[in-house]
Parts: sequence; C-alpha cells; structure tokens
Amino acid sequence: MRLVGVDVGGTFTDLVLADTETGAVMIHKVSTTPEDPSIGVVEGVLGLCARAGLPPSAIDHVLHGTTIATNAALEHRGAECGLITTRGYRDILHIGRHQRPQHYSIRQRIPWQATPLVKRRHRHVVTERLIPPKGEVLVPLAEDEVRTAARALKAAGISSIAIGFLFSYLNPVHERRAREIVLEEHPEAFVTLSSDVAPQFREFERFTTAAMNAFVGPKVRDYVARLEGRLADAGLAADLHIMASNGGVVTTASVAERPVVTMLSGPAAGVLGGAWAGGLSGRRNLITFDVGGTSADIGIVTEGAFSEATARDTWIAGFPLLTPMIDIHTIGAGGGSIARVDEGGAFRVGPQSAGARPGPAAYGRGGTAPTVTDAHVVLGRLIPENFLGGAMALDVAAAEAVIDALAAGLGLSREAAALGVLTVVNANMANAIRSRTVQKGIDPRGYALVAFGGAGPLHGADVARELGIREVVVPPHPGITSAMGLLTSDLKYDALRTAFQASNGLDLARIADDFAGMEAEIASRLSADGIDPRAARLERAADMRYAGQGYELRVPVEPGTVDGGLIERAIARFHAAHRAEYGHAFPEALVEIVNLRVVGIGERPKPSPPKPFPSRSLGEAMVRMTEAVFAVDGAPQRVATAVFARERLPLGEPIAGPAIVVQTDTTTVVPPGCTLVADAGGNLLITL
Repeated sequence: MRLVGVDVGGTFTDLVLADTETGAVMIHKVSTTPEDPSIGVVEGVLGLCARAGLPPSAIDHVLHGTTIATNAALEHRGAECGLITTRGYRDILHIGRHQRPQHYSIRQRIPWQATPLVKRRHRHVVTERLIPPKGEVLVPLAEDEVRTAARALKAAGISSIAIGFLFSYLNPVHERRAREIVLEEHPEAFVTLSSDVAPQFREFERFTTAAMNAFVGPKVRDYVARLEGRLADAGLAADLHIMASNGGVVTTASVAERPVVTMLSGPAAGVLGGAWAGGLSGRRNLITFDVGGTSADIGIVTEGAFSEATARDTWIAGFPLLTPMIDIHTIGAGGGSIARVDEGGAFRVGPQSAGARPGPAAYGRGGTAPTVTDAHVVLGRLIPENFLGGAMALDVAAAEAVIDALAAGLGLSREAAALGVLTVVNANMANAIRSRTVQKGIDPRGYALVAFGGAGPLHGADVARELGIREVVVPPHPGITSAMGLLTSDLKYDALRTAFQASNGLDLARIADDFAGMEAEIASRLSADGIDPRAARLERAADMRYAGQGYELRVPVEPGTVDGGLIERAIARFHAAHRAEYGHAFPEALVEIVNLRVVGIGERPKPSPPKPFPSRSLGEAMVRMTEAVFAVDGAPQRVATAVFARERLPLGEPIAGPAIVVQTDTTTVVPPGCTLVADAGGNLLITL
C-alpha cells in the first residue's frame, strides 16, 4: 500500500511517500502556493510520483495537514456569518466571561469584541427554552420566528449560519428543527449547530465554537472540494483524509460538516511525527520542536502519550474553542522571521515573516528584509550548494546585504548582527518551551528535544542548551516530519456528554447510558468510514473537578461495566492528576463529574520504520571543510567546521562539534562542545 502525507507550511509544502510493503520512503518539497494551497499540493504529489516512477493512480491514500482554517481565523478572513440564538442571549458572543486576556488593562484589545465572528446586526433571537438536568422543553420553539430570522439573513446575503440555543447540549431537538427550517428558507446555507460541534456546557465557549465553525466553514469546505477535484483531475483515485486537531485523521465529509476540528491540523501532525521519531530511538519523554518558515510549534509527549489541551487552554486567534486539540503552543519564530529594530529601539526577531514569497533575501526572490535564514547563510551554517539537496540556489550576496543593513543600524559587525538574530530567536523559542514545561511543573531536563521542520535542526542544540536539556533528537527526515506524522495517524472521532454528577449522589445507570450512547455514535461514524467498529479501539474519559472549582481535569475511565468501583478508581485518578498539576489534592472533598467522553480510534496502515543507511567510514561521509561562525567567549569567531552528508554517516561513531550535516530537507548544526551520533533507529542524536 502506498501512502502520501502532505503538510502545507508557510513557505514550503512537504510531502512523503511511503510504501508499507517494501518500507521505501521518498520525500519531496515544493513552494507553497498561498493563493490556493491545493495547487501546490497537487503539484507536489505529481512531482513525488514522477520521482518514484509511479503513475498517480498507484497512490492508495493521501493524508493532508492543512492551515486553511487556522489562517482564516488568524487573519480574520472567513465568511460573513449569522447567528440564531435563544431570546435574551443575543450578546453572549460579545459579553464573554469575566475573564479577560489582560485582567488589569483598560486599553486591551478583546478579540471577540474587536473582531467579532458574527456582527450584531446578523445575530437574531427566537423564543424557546430547554431546562436542565435532562433538557426538558419548557417553552416550545417558535418556528415562525426561526423562519423570519432565516429570511432576514438570506436577504442580508448571509450564507453561513450558526444556531446556538441554551442547554441544547442536553437536548438538541430545538437546534435540529431550527436547521430544518433554515434550510427550507435558505437551501444553500452552510448551517452549524452548537450541539453538533461542542455538545457541552459553557454557552459562551459553545456559541463561539459554533460561530468559528460557521466563520471558517465555507472556506475549508471549498478548499477540500477543490483539492479533491484537482487530485481526481490529476489521475489520483486515492482516499483523501484530513488531519484533525485531536491527532487523528477524518474523512473529507466530516471536515465539510465540522471544519473547526482542523484548527490545529498541521501542528498536530508535527507532534505525532515527533513522537514517532523519538520512539525509533526508544525515547518516550519528548519535547517536539517543529520550526518552519513562519512559526515554531511546541508539544509535549510524556511516556509516549501527548496531552490534550483543557477547556481553559483551547484558544485560537484569541477565541476560546471547545473542540478536542493536542496541547500545542505556537510562536512566530521560523526561518522567515524578520529581524528589526522597533520604534522603542529594541532588537526584535519575528513574529512578522517574509513568508514563501518573496521569502528571505537568500532565496533570490526579491526579499529585502533580514531574516533568520539570511543570518544562517551569513554565518556559514547553511551551505549554498547543498540547500534542498542542491535543488535551490542560495544568494549569499543578497543575504549579506540585508544583514549588513541591519548591522549598520545596530553599530555591529556583520557576524555579530547575524549571531544576534539567532540569539534573540533562540531565546524566544526557549521561552516558549518554558511556558509549556517549567510553568506547568514539568522539568524539561528530563526530556529529549525532537528538532524538526526545515529549521528545527539548525536551532535544536542552541535551544536545548538554554533549557538545560542534554539530548537533541533529529528525525530521519526532519523537514517533512509533520508529513510523516500524518502517515502514523489513525482515524479518530470524539464524542462527549455533559453529566454534572457529584460523587455523593452518582446516577450510575445514567453514566452507563451516556457511555453506551457515545460508543454507538462512534461506531456509526467509523462504519460510515469503512472501519469495522469491532476492530476499533474505544477509550473512555471523564472531566472532573472539586466542587466549587471553575475548570476540570481529564482522567481515563477504564472499560467495562459501570459500577461504583469503576467510578471510584476514576476519582482516585483525578486526585492524583490534581496533585500532579497543582501540587496538592483533597481526597475527602466532593468531586464533580462534569463531562463524559469516548474516543474511537480506527487503525490505519502505517509506514515501516526507516532502514538505516549503509554504514560508511567518517571520511566517506565528509563532504568538505568550511568555516562557520559560532560564539566563542561571547564573541563571533570563524571556526573550521566539517560538513557531512547524512546518508553516508557511520552508525554509532561520535562526531565532535562544530559540524554541519546536510540532507535534502534540512541542515543540522552541531555547535562546539556538542557530540553527534547516527543511531540505528535512523535518528541523529546530539548530546550537550
């Protein structure tokens, strides 16, 4: 079976082809086409097939990580949306909660007020009311009011409509009937129900999630349809699956209905790829460090498992979203990040990026701003004739010119300015990792740093040194690790029920019914995707908190009959999780079960572990000697540096830094004082 993984980045689109029978792996990169990423995707797939000598029809599956939804939210370029909600709740999307991004600022920018997903004039209210605890109908839905609202939105040119009613997570009957009426009046509308995308309590977050789905939905739906059409026109009959934020892949039909599940599509694939690479060398505690052209994404893998973001942490573009996501932190720091002196005289690098076009000056496409990539070129850490395996020439003179202009403004030498660019961006990256580790009670020194992406191996050792991390893992194909992560993914679907039960009065029958209902829902979705539910893996979980707390912690619930012992063991896990997260627990306190969850996982074919390159001598692996600039006693100094071809490195033979390792998709820098070893798992291990 032949699998293709495609990850669209800000600068390059990365592709990998894996044959599950022969174990062969081939990689490819093309420039991203920002005007329509599907163009670059299909161009890359066809280029990959040509390099492999295969007809497009030979590809069985295409797995895709996309940033369409993320970019639409970050750039606030989505659909003009409407909202139909319960009378009296028109302004929930504007009011939000008492928490604000900056508690004490009177001049702060509040995203949901400054750039609303739904303008107030397009928010309509209707009469209806459901009541807890089971969602009984107190006031019937005023269907004529829904019809009037649908007509008004259609007349205003609104074709994407969110419907969010109070307590619909307990009973979706009113939302579903409202959708039927809206489609009767406005058949071409894209309709989102809050009970479909986020069936849980917290109406502000639930309504916001529904509004975000409506905001990004048409753009994502149209992109996926274009991509399917282009792939078919190119002769591919392969199944297309899209990476979701939860670390699984879903069908295009699911994405068309719930595009909000792809908000962290690309970064999620990177965490999977990093975990896969670390596992090749037996490392299970990992910090994944994915640095591309525009951003750096950080994830945490503990004992081989990645953590999912909690309700208090799932924010995209300043909006809270109730959708399952891997816990990933992203900052604007990458190879295209622009170095500048700001209005206050401070030296900054990023978050602004030169992007794919014109890109860094060294790309020779007309870029005029100094970037991180230009600094690497000036310092001799990127070898011009080996960039992208020699497929792309670097303009050294252009890189020197932009760094010289920066240096003149700073009163520094060319080399000192370039080192300053790297020092600042490395500090930014290290601080981002601290925010996900040290600030959460995790000691990064007990983890290995998995450095990948086109720029990750250039920075991995320096960032690890700042954090006290002793080992850096560079995957077999660092520049396309996210694309490889796509190939290691499974079909994954989430179901959720809000329970609101206290430990002193549990309704075990209701809990059992909720789990059974969710498992049936998951089985139905897997069956629709051609997966036998009996072969799928179901995982239960519960969100719990102490009575009076505002947020929950998620703990696993073992399979089997729901009885008192099963729930007691889950509550014991909650106490342990609370102690690990906050440093204390209250075993005698009342515990609330807030949400119940089921995750359904349908396993997919996986690529074989990479075969190690034939071992050669160190002399055969050396390409040449060069001079690269490193900081020695705080000052830039040119140091004789050996350049090696990765595919020729002997296994297990240590190489003392400084050294540079080149390959098609990235360059690995081994600074002075570090040692590199190529291991049998296919990784490079850098020890500090």
